[in-house]
Amino acid sequence: MRDMFSENLLQIYASSFRKNWELPVLSEFGSGQTMTYADLARRIGAMHLLFKECGVKRGDKIALMGKNSIGWVVTYMATITYGAVIVPVLHDFNVQDAQHIINHSESVLLFINEAIFDNMEFEKIPNVKAVMSLDRRAILAEHPASNHTVRKFLDRLPEKVRRAYPHGFTTADVDYPYIDEDTIAEINYTSGTTGFSKGVMLTLRNLGGNVRFGMQSRLHYRGSRALSFLPLAHAYGCAFDMLVPLAVGTHVTLLGKLPTPKLLLKAFAEVKPNLIICVPLILEKIYRNKLRPVLEKPSVRRLLRLPGVNQVIYRKIRNQLIEAFGGEFEEVIVGGAPLNHEVEEFLHRIKFPFTVGYGMTECGPLISYTPWRKFIVGSSGRTLPHIMHSKIAGSPDPVNTPGEICVRGENVMKGYFKNPDATEAVLDSEGWLHTGDMGTRSDDGTIFIRGRYKTMILSANGQNIYPEEIEAKLNNMPYVSESLIVERGKHLVALVYPDYEAMDRDHISNERLPELMEQVRTDLNTLVAPYERVDRIQLIANEFEKTPKRSIKRYLYNA
Repeated sequence: MRDMFSENLLQIYASSFRKNWELPVLSEFGSGQTMTYADLARRIGAMHLLFKECGVKRGDKIALMGKNSIGWVVTYMATITYGAVIVPVLHDFNVQDAQHIINHSESVLLFINEAIFDNMEFEKIPNVKAVMSLDRRAILAEHPASNHTVRKFLDRLPEKVRRAYPHGFTTADVDYPYIDEDTIAEINYTSGTTGFSKGVMLTLRNLGGNVRFGMQSRLHYRGSRALSFLPLAHAYGCAFDMLVPLAVGTHVTLLGKLPTPKLLLKAFAEVKPNLIICVPLILEKIYRNKLRPVLEKPSVRRLLRLPGVNQVIYRKIRNQLIEAFGGEFEEVIVGGAPLNHEVEEFLHRIKFPFTVGYGMTECGPLISYTPWRKFIVGSSGRTLPHIMHSKIAGSPDPVNTPGEICVRGENVMKGYFKNPDATEAVLDSEGWLHTGDMGTRSDDGTIFIRGRYKTMILSANGQNIYPEEIEAKLNNMPYVSESLIVERGKHLVALVYPDYEAMDRDHISNERLPELMEQVRTDLNTLVAPYERVDRIQLIANEFEKTPKRSIKRYLYNA
């Protein structure tokens, strides 16, 4: 018998579905709807019949656009276990970008939420044979040349399933093909901060590297609970809120609505997840809105100076935080963007069980991770042993002097779809992926990120300035909601969107903003190196434009 950790990805799922047949696998939060692994396997089997009827061949592309739902998971899993290529499209991409992705990817079918499809024009996605609803069993549009064969087949699907499986769908019917691991399984279009998205080609080996690591690390395990609130169309949420859980027998609760703080707290309390995958924004908001106002009270500040007493306060805060997240998790894994230093140091000080990982879509996504007990503050975890290798390019001293982080290994993509120039720009002849991130690396492979290569500014005296490091300090300042550091001539300028919520709370009028921001600039300049000092703060009227992943579109503000 083969070692389960070296099994082909599709065989991992076949084994998991058979082994966990009676266990719950998917629930939609608030709907009371739950399905078992047996139900999931049956739905996948039925969808394979539909694909066959539609003439879908191995390697054909199937686009998937919608909020996290049972239908979304079934479509994704049915596509890859059939041998077709899934093309997840973020549900908050605008219509033009979504249509471009569907066309560029050469998708032949589209599964979509009806509310999103209402704004699309079917004639502008001419290669798509049929559009199917993720909300119910229905065809939303079909190519006239097909003579409505898909619609007719879908109407008779239950009967077709009975005919295909006359003795009922059993564990013996869970049979997925052996497909070469270097076959493309997914094309994931990045929501880039520097321009239009590129289609990242991820193979079964790339997805399998992430899944096998999650299994070996016991991030999820049989009978554990997960709450999926990050978009599954992102590589991060997809791998660790869906692909790893389904490989081991975890019960995943899907949050299909916008994860507001109030809704998240309710969901954490009900689901009590055993692992929490989140982006920094969630922890930063809790710290900024709930914890910092308490910590800044004069009475609390006095108590925190007293040895022993401060530990009692920290323990109380930690316990309240743990309870807010459901109280039964092993750790919180933060990824998708850098975690604010002040927040990170505070969480470490109170011994909150969190860790920071590092990845990118091009690695499906994981590059480095360390369990929270061994996590080094300020790092992005250790390069995955046996799966990934890392090096710092262009640095005479990789431990102390930043260079470009390059990675190679099982998780690294095949390239960008139909874009050989972009592929060649990041993947060199030796298989190293040039991440575009600048950082250092300790001898054991632990990565410390400083900033993006493309955003780095060269000062007049030749010093490298990483805007992200200055922004992290600036975003901790009073009445700053978010910021960008840009170069204007030879001067550093901070673009700031004010924290109007905090101003209202403290009864501060807009007229005082220039005076407050000048104080912020003065305070900031005491915290940074002389060559990083900001010359002026420029207020902006609206929030920064962001990608669907909530990263600021820097290229719009660098002009």
